[in-house]
Amino acid sequence: MLNFLQKVVCVLLLIAHLSPVYGQESGILSGNFETNFNVFLRDSLINANNTPQYDTELTGGEAWLNLNYSVKGFNMGVRFDMFNNSNLLNPTGSYTDQGIGRWFINKQINKLNVEVGYIYDQIGSGIIYRAWESRPLLIDNALYGAKATYEISENWKIKGFSGKQKFLFGENPGIIKGGSIEGYLSLGSEDSPISLSPGFGFVNRTLDDETMNLIIDNVKTYIPSERIVPVFNTYLASFYNSLSYKNFTWYIEAAYKSSEAYFDPVALRTEPSGVVTFGKFRNEPGTTIYSSVSFAKGKLGVTVEAKRTENFDFRSDPNLSLNRGLVNYIPPMNRFNTYRMTARYAPATQVLSELAYQADVRYRFTKKISALANYSNITTLDGDLLYREMLGEFTYKYKRKWQFTGGLQHQKYNQEVYEVKPEVPLVSTVTPYIDFLYKFSRKKSIRFESQYMNTEQDFGSWIFALAEVGLAPHWILEASVMYNSAPSKNSPQDPVTGESLNIVYPTVGAVYVNKANRYQLRYVKQVEGIVCSGGICRLEPAFSGVKFSMSSNF
Repeated sequence: MLNFLQKVVCVLLLIAHLSPVYGQESGILSGNFETNFNVFLRDSLINANNTPQYDTELTGGEAWLNLNYSVKGFNMGVRFDMFNNSNLLNPTGSYTDQGIGRWFINKQINKLNVEVGYIYDQIGSGIIYRAWESRPLLIDNALYGAKATYEISENWKIKGFSGKQKFLFGENPGIIKGGSIEGYLSLGSEDSPISLSPGFGFVNRTLDDETMNLIIDNVKTYIPSERIVPVFNTYLASFYNSLSYKNFTWYIEAAYKSSEAYFDPVALRTEPSGVVTFGKFRNEPGTTIYSSVSFAKGKLGVTVEAKRTENFDFRSDPNLSLNRGLVNYIPPMNRFNTYRMTARYAPATQVLSELAYQADVRYRFTKKISALANYSNITTLDGDLLYREMLGEFTYKYKRKWQFTGGLQHQKYNQEVYEVKPEVPLVSTVTPYIDFLYKFSRKKSIRFESQYMNTEQDFGSWIFALAEVGLAPHWILEASVMYNSAPSKNSPQDPVTGESLNIVYPTVGAVYVNKANRYQLRYVKQVEGIVCSGGICRLEPAFSGVKFSMSSNF
């Protein structure tokens, strides 16, 4: 594999060198570099300890270098990945490796577009297939294979793909094949236009013998009445359409998955001894339906979403769990919060049983005053509450001098499900927050944030405050503090008295920007919490140390 990738890189460089020699049009070389470097400072009081980084390694980091070249209809690229004592793959472990993380070659041939290598793509909103990357969670589910797309007409195209799912510097087992046809239709009249963007997609995954044997060996341990007969092939299909009429847009997608072996961690299983425990393979079909309706006219904007998911866990290998091996992507059904306290509890998409809806209303009263209200509710199909959020926010702008934002959030959060913490109560929070921005000039500004989370569950109540100074075009300076004002029995405790402690979690940092280069240095003490990317979440332990990051585009 390494020799092959070395040849790929050589071919890219050779094409870039020979293009001007043979009179071809000038090629375009572009790329970017990104790196993170962490210094781990042990703090046993907040449980920032007992990992390889805190105990022995003390430092860790990652780096990515992308190179892309385009010439004569060819688009090609290569990416180098490096991980040294990294905690991205497993927050409580250490990962070290380096190599070619991606390469691809894409060519437009009249109406046909072909691509080979590591490919990012999706069908519809991703419910049956999405190959994507999320670096904060070290998810890189590119398809290692080939894809072809053909323009049937100006408004219609068809595509097909086949390959294996990437995992780190190798691939997960299982062959993934699929395709889609998408189009655009314009109806109605010039004064009353209606447009449709329909599509149909399908995906097939075929297991290999080794993966199938692992499933069979597991199923053999079940009592006879709970055993299943797994199959090698799983099929998925989806229909999706976007309808637009004046200020109104409606998107809907319905998907079906054929019966397959998938692991249900909360299903009851009876041991041969008669003991009942959790977790077993099931063999049932799955469905998902998702729809969103939006309306925008003048000062008003409204969006309503709904989703129903049942038994739709689809992986390259059914033996994998958590965030590994996911072939598809089911859109989350909650507001994307950006403030530290309002974003502390975020719900991960539940692929086996979820019924959710969300409504977002925005209104601009005047040029100075605007407001929004958001409501989301997520339950299991049996009606058990998983997540509920109610949020109201208003903004006042005074000319271009200053801006004030204030809001109130109320949440219900099922920590037992989302963080796999057994026999804990629903977290109930009330969080008021304010944000004030003052501009001294076009280049100088200062911003204050303040939030208070009131809750009796988890770690108890919190106070958060932040000050940020902007000195454009180069500097951003920040200082913040998160204070456990009313700690609970789950909060860190004094090792001598056993009393819960009011711990302060400070952050101090600076960002420097110079043209296409960005540098950030921060000292961080951070409490245990959830980290999410597009509805894919994981629980990360507390952090104490220094973080440096750099990115550059060229």
